[in-house]
Amino acid sequence: MTVSNVIEANDSNWEELLVNQEKPMVVMFYLPACTHCKEIEPYFRDYSNEFHDSCTFVRMNGLESPLTARKYGVRGTPTFKFFCQGRAIKEEVGLVYPSILRKAIDELIKHGNECVLHTSPMPDEVSPYE
Repeated sequence: MTVSNVIEANDSNWEELLVNQEKPMVVMFYLPACTHCKEIEPYFRDYSNEFHDSCTFVRMNGLESPLTARKYGVRGTPTFKFFCQGRAIKEEVGLVYPSILRKAIDELIKHGNECVLHTSPMPDEVSPYE
């Protein structure tokens, strides 16, 4: 088995992980039975090794972390959420080409802070679920 630099997160440790994160972060929301997740995961793990100095890689099981998945609007798996300075700034949904995922990670590392600076967050009380 290949060693990877992927952190397993869940609803109970997510907020602490997010607050203490200094590097950009890529989160892969997955389901254990998701065949598409299993297909892209080796690439995700490879990228975690390639970019571990510049980016944090996290996996989150949607069944075990329904609150976090719901908070970020995850409706299907795999979903990749890209975070910078604790804010979600981009996502890729579904079985994307590995080259697209790699490019998105590279852009997050190079330009993530700029995305945060040019984004106005929605107030917490604005929700499509109410």
